[in-house]
Amino acid sequence: MVKNVGPLPRIDDLLERLGGAKFFSKLDLKSGYHELEIRQEDRYKTAFKTRYGHFEWLLMSFGLMNAPATFQAAMTTEFRHMLDRFVLIYLDDILVYSRSLDEHVDHLLTVLERLRQAKYKVNRDKCKFARQELEYLGHYVTPQGIRPLADKIKAIYVWPEPTNTTDVRSFMGLAGYYQRFITGYSRIAAPMTRFQSPKVPFVFDDDARRSFQALKMTMLMAPVLSIYDPTLPTRVTTDTSGYSIGAVLEQHDDDDWHPVEYFNHKVSLINSIDDARMKELLAFVRALKRCRLFLLGRRRFTWVTDNNPLTYYKTQDTVSSTIG
Repeated sequence: MVKNVGPLPRIDDLLERLGGAKFFSKLDLKSGYHELEIRQEDRYKTAFKTRYGHFEWLLMSFGLMNAPATFQAAMTTEFRHMLDRFVLIYLDDILVYSRSLDEHVDHLLTVLERLRQAKYKVNRDKCKFARQELEYLGHYVTPQGIRPLADKIKAIYVWPEPTNTTDVRSFMGLAGYYQRFITGYSRIAAPMTRFQSPKVPFVFDDDARRSFQALKMTMLMAPVLSIYDPTLPTRVTTDTSGYSIGAVLEQHDDDDWHPVEYFNHKVSLINSIDDARMKELLAFVRALKRCRLFLLGRRRFTWVTDNNPLTYYKTQDTVSSTIG
């Protein structure tokens, strides 16, 4: 069987579409993958044998290699004229978002009519309608921004101390999912991430223990992240320390600066011993690449750094290949 390499949407990309929305509805398809019929000539590929006989799937089942990509493509095609305007699709999760209640009712009716025409059924018990705060793809979405789910943060906070590499990987998988909410994540997590390498013997020392507890506390205090608005003043603040570089993208409303996303990156040993100017500039270049979808096309944004000697580079025609 040839693997369908069509990617699923990035969750961060989906959440960034919600700027300005004040009302949200979430629809859950009742049968999921079973909504799609398998072509007759392909059914033999799904064959399985039991003591009751030989069977083939007529509808697409869970567990098939190409099921997620195929289902995502089908849903994207079905809602192609609504996507990123007032509808987001992630597999069988459909999110409808609007700027006003009247507009939201119209959007909902349009989506439900499209589902009716396509003969897709929704699970009414799992649907949420016209909410101003909603759980979606591991986050709470609100008019003010997005934040991690409370039960996920609680799970991180009560997580027992790891006793082996598998425990570390499980913990870091959950914590890493929310790293965009944490300033200095790579620096804080460094003593833990080294255990994910099979070449590093597992010795949960004091450095690892401090890292483990620090991650718990920072997750507990994770801020609400604003959703990017291209009309607001924007700044990028960079910082470097040890083996990590970091940045925060912020925007200013009528009141104050609010974080949109924290970015952290672990640098290689060769970069970690460079002079402070080069490392700070490397942090800025990395931040530009990470935030390019926000910053491209802006007439102006501000770079904030505490490294005054960086003005040296303004007099240079070229920079190191490390930075380039």
